[in-house]
Amino acid sequence: MAIDYEKEVGSAKVEQKFLYESGNEMAAYAAHQINYHVMGYFPISPSTEVAQFLDTMKANGQHDIMLIPSDGEHSSAGICYGASTAGGRVFNATSAQGYMFMLEQLPVQAGTRMPMVMNLICRSISGPLNIHGDHSDLYFALNTGWPILMCRDPQSVYDMNLMALKLAEHAKVRLPVMVASDGYFTSHQKRRVQAFTHREDVHKFVGPQPPTGFTDTLDRNNPVTVGPYMNEPDYINNRYQQSVAMYNAGEVFEEIAKEFAELTGRHYPMIEEYRMEDAEVAVFLMNSASEIIKDVVDQLRLQGIKAGAISPNMIRPFPQKQIAEALKNVKAITVGDRADSVGGHGGNMVNEIKAALFTYGNTTTKVISRIYGLGGKDFYAEDGHAFFQLAIDAVAADRVDIPFDYYGHNPGTPDKAPQRLLKPMDFDSLKTGLITVKQDEATGKLSVRIPPLRSLTKKPKRLSPGHGACPGCGIFSGLETFFKGIEGDIVALYHTGCAMVTTTGYPYSSHKSTFIHNLFQNGAATLSGVVEMFWERKRRGELDGLGLKEDFTFVMVTGDGGMDIGMGPAIGAALRGHKMIIVEYDNEGYMNTGAQQSYSTPLGHRTSTSSIGKQQQGKVTQHKDTAQIMAATNIPYVFTGSEAYPQDLVKKAAKAQWYAQNEGLVYGKILIACPLNWMSDDKEGTNIVSLAVESCFFPLYEVEHGSTNITYNPEDKGKRVELSAWLKTMGKTRHLLKPENEPALHSFEEEVERRWNRLKAKHEHPDL
Repeated sequence: MAIDYEKEVGSAKVEQKFLYESGNEMAAYAAHQINYHVMGYFPISPSTEVAQFLDTMKANGQHDIMLIPSDGEHSSAGICYGASTAGGRVFNATSAQGYMFMLEQLPVQAGTRMPMVMNLICRSISGPLNIHGDHSDLYFALNTGWPILMCRDPQSVYDMNLMALKLAEHAKVRLPVMVASDGYFTSHQKRRVQAFTHREDVHKFVGPQPPTGFTDTLDRNNPVTVGPYMNEPDYINNRYQQSVAMYNAGEVFEEIAKEFAELTGRHYPMIEEYRMEDAEVAVFLMNSASEIIKDVVDQLRLQGIKAGAISPNMIRPFPQKQIAEALKNVKAITVGDRADSVGGHGGNMVNEIKAALFTYGNTTTKVISRIYGLGGKDFYAEDGHAFFQLAIDAVAADRVDIPFDYYGHNPGTPDKAPQRLLKPMDFDSLKTGLITVKQDEATGKLSVRIPPLRSLTKKPKRLSPGHGACPGCGIFSGLETFFKGIEGDIVALYHTGCAMVTTTGYPYSSHKSTFIHNLFQNGAATLSGVVEMFWERKRRGELDGLGLKEDFTFVMVTGDGGMDIGMGPAIGAALRGHKMIIVEYDNEGYMNTGAQQSYSTPLGHRTSTSSIGKQQQGKVTQHKDTAQIMAATNIPYVFTGSEAYPQDLVKKAAKAQWYAQNEGLVYGKILIACPLNWMSDDKEGTNIVSLAVESCFFPLYEVEHGSTNITYNPEDKGKRVELSAWLKTMGKTRHLLKPENEPALHSFEEEVERRWNRLKAKHEHPDL
């Protein structure tokens, strides 16, 4: 039979074409039409195809999205977060354990109100391992603060992806949005789909990016602090505002759905009602199963049974009022959950439906809960008949709940918004011209000339006075010395740690340059997203007129053990070659959480988790050499530095900037004093880190294009001291000098000597 295409297009006002594609293909198709700036991704079934299709399309010249293959889902979430702070449009797709790996990042993005779109291709959560589709990963998303749109077929996957970006960027919402579809049901099964024929029609519907005034970490005229440390009462107010935005998302979605219906003839209300006008029994199902139940409804109607079906197109915010209205005359409903809320007497959806009924005074509708379809188990028409039979046989149940509200919050007023106290730093004062870096054409290495350091004292500090660091903390003296060698504007990302916590207590910030925060394990990935968004937006001409005189220098600051948790993402960023600097302030432990040992803690050193007692005398393993680990990634430049040797550190900073702006990732490690946890005199920090250098525990060197150069050799200067001269300056190490700890001290001395001799060999033989 011939198909009447004009009838199928119906009331559409925009030209569309027919495709025969799967849900994954349509997610990618929508993304390529939108032409997002950045997608950070990592493969996991059944969502892997989305990135594969986009990669193939990019190879064919169909879009120019910056696709960033991360070193894990957690890193992909960081890339997307960083890119979203940088003012562009961001996309991702994941499933199951991949989603769980990135889960702790998702409230960060929602809490800082950074829009993006992510497709969750729903899959069973392990264990035991199962790669097929249910909603166990989806239910973990309910409390992340992301609006969630639901897709029953490939058509709705395409449509929802277009509406999701418009929703995410709406001024009343400004939240990341999730688009959920069923793995291997919707994701891989092909259907006939209508899509916008012309990309410009997609762009017209989605609209331009939000106007200026929203957070953009690449706007040098408006440096911002993203994700500050926040105490009460600000935190509860922040959460209240996010809650308001979430409920706004429901109203805005209905507006967008109406506009979309006028364009395409396809309408997506918050809940889809099928033959519910006079229904007495009903079934509630989500996504792919909600299509099957329609056939069952039709069959029951032929038998004279007043059956109907409900399925949501949006579950965050939950359509509480709409569901209560749809069920006001229904005598019984069976709610099917494709995942269990273990211990909750039913799945998430049944409990929310019960709350909706009770909230709106319906105490007569009977509710039956069934967990079904776990691990990808198919749902057939006969299963639908069984669900209806449960409703037919059910009896009334009465449940009560309390309407939603907050307590102790303040909705906020515009006149109480934080005001900028400091103007952006003058570019000319940051670009002194006193530091010159030249590359030798023959060797490829850099030569640096710096003026007397007193000439650089007029250069503005990157951090303002008033941070809350401990007396004698070496973090900021070390960092500011390093920053003296950096000319021009920077964008800095700080891991969680002392440097971050002591400088960003909302609504205050010590950072005069743009600052971004992310957690230990994702800083490098997040900043790489910012970096790639910068270069992509610059390529597209989108940074013109933002006052940018020269390219930013992108710097990630880590410490307090951050290169333990963050090593994987740091190596991933190095191997990808992003143009950025990673600077580690090494205080030899997790100092911001109470001085626990980290891999950077040396052998025998005391921390709160490597105590001194009869059975243990400090840390029992040697410290991790992060500089050598990062050098092994073959990045162009690695260095070590100390505030005790400021000329050396400033020169290395200048080199680091040149390489980061011209070639790729740079890594630097600065030893800094932590008097509180090193149990040392506040005033002795510079002397202590100097002795660490003089004893060869912390040698000063650089690895430039694989060639090692010791920049300060205490032996050549006749200044080398015994390791004990350094150890006796700190309470955390004095025990090593006791006779009973001689074996540990000897082992530590041997390791220091071994590493020093290896370094000298590399210095003498460039090929090593």
